[in-house]
Amino acid sequence: MLEKEIEEKLVEKVRGLDGLCLKFTSPSLTGVPDRMILLPRGKIGFVEVKRKGQRPRKIQELRIKQLKDLGFLVFVLDDREKIEEILDEIQAT
Repeated sequence: MLEKEIEEKLVEKVRGLDGLCLKFTSPSLTGVPDRMILLPRGKIGFVEVKRKGQRPRKIQELRIKQLKDLGFLVFVLDDREKIEEILDEIQAT
């Protein structure tokens, strides 16, 4: 499955929860996760979307670690079947 297809399904599921699935880019900082998930009641998480079986690049791993060290939830998503699990975890915080 293509990364784009996984990302489209993520956007659809987040909208179904009345949330925002923002494309996250930072011109001055490379390697940031693809999506910032904003859910009702102030819930936030970051998602790096990959093709099935792909791993984040080294710079992406560094950014994921930095965000986690700041206390944010960060996920690597490479399978549409994991979307519900990720959204459940974001909502549970």
